[in-house]
Amino acid sequence: MMQNMKDIAMLLAINHMTGSQYETCASQMTTTGLSALKDSYMKEYEAYQCKNLKLDMSRGKPGPDQLVLSAPMLDVLSSQSDLSASDGTDCRNYGCLDGIPEAKELMGSLLGLPAENMIVGGNSSLNMMYDAVSRAMLHGVYGSPKPWCRLEKVKFLCPVPGYDRHFAICQHFGIEMICVPMKEDGPDMNLVEKLVSEDESIKGIWCVPKFSNPGGITYSDEVVRRFANLSPKAPDFRIFWDDAYFVHELTDEKVKLLNLFEEAKKNGKEDMVFVFCSTSKISYPGSGLAAMGASFHNIQNIKMQMTVQTIGNDKMNQLRHVRFFRDKEGVLSHMKKHAALIRPKFQLVERILEEELGFCGIARWTEPKGGYFISLDTQPSCAKRVISLCRDAGVVMTPAGATYPYGIDPEDSNIRIAPTYPTLEELEPAARILCLCIKIATIEKMIAQASEQEAAPQKAYAIAQ
Repeated sequence: MMQNMKDIAMLLAINHMTGSQYETCASQMTTTGLSALKDSYMKEYEAYQCKNLKLDMSRGKPGPDQLVLSAPMLDVLSSQSDLSASDGTDCRNYGCLDGIPEAKELMGSLLGLPAENMIVGGNSSLNMMYDAVSRAMLHGVYGSPKPWCRLEKVKFLCPVPGYDRHFAICQHFGIEMICVPMKEDGPDMNLVEKLVSEDESIKGIWCVPKFSNPGGITYSDEVVRRFANLSPKAPDFRIFWDDAYFVHELTDEKVKLLNLFEEAKKNGKEDMVFVFCSTSKISYPGSGLAAMGASFHNIQNIKMQMTVQTIGNDKMNQLRHVRFFRDKEGVLSHMKKHAALIRPKFQLVERILEEELGFCGIARWTEPKGGYFISLDTQPSCAKRVISLCRDAGVVMTPAGATYPYGIDPEDSNIRIAPTYPTLEELEPAARILCLCIKIATIEKMIAQASEQEAAPQKAYAIAQ
């Protein structure tokens, strides 16, 4: 009984302790004390369950208020408009395989690439990345000795935690994925350089170089230069540079990313680079513009293959975007409006994480300067349980493990938080439920560990007998 009282006193004090103090006290608690703490949290959890909430933080989608910002775009073309591109192409008709000139100019200016090095496609950069891998599998890329599908094995490097849809493309085509840890300034380049220089079957690497998904990391100048100077053993190695969040700052602070294409060009290695982007989170996710930037040789090779696939993408949509945004400055001005809407959402989630978890050291999270995600790490072996608890309380999250190839997070700790789609009113309970679930999952793990420790002397005694 006295030990129980000590545990309860410790539990009452624990909410006022620092992380190191919390861990020390928690390690001294008996299963009885831990169970008492879990019971108190479960009562709070069950109260949330009774509310029958339906809250979604599963994908990085713009909220409806963000989509309203692009509504005037729908009126820039009319039956009375001049529907010709700058080169005289009638945008209502066939033609312009690689995009109308002004669309290539606009997208190129955003990426820092010349218009002649651009292909403007449909609405999805993911589609363009899939097509790039598919063409490589069937036909190879510029400089390929043979199509990748005729090789015994094809491998891609995958910085982790990373983007689940990149991994899904590889898995779909049977490409083996090799994890590369992310550091504070980008992927572990010592490992990247070693692997690509030694293994000819490594044909590519996925990168989200600015405000990475999900960690929010922007690659340092040194990391970009090291990418630009890679010497892969495979002559047809490609860097898949998915610059998805290239103009997606959350504040007025401009975060600079060194231009990989220009750096590679200095080294005569521009053929190694594929750059992708889209306006999915600028205008409309379902009706935006996607673009790909690459070297002259790559562009010519890709266009030759595309002529069999299509006569051209939606030029009316390309014209609509150009006339609405006009130029790079028009896009940047528009993105400030997006930032004003989603910045409070990130701030709310970060504040709640600090209020609920900052005292105890059982989780850590990023505070990104841009992009669409917050990356959170629980204690090892807790993420799946957290996601399960969230789901049963009405909060849908990205599945645990999704930020790793094959859906396998070796630590079972990483969780991707997507704050942009819910309203602030929805986000508040969703974030608090997430924190509550992290506490419950962590305590359950501690109870299991404490039970093992308490049982150890008895097992030792039994063995001795």
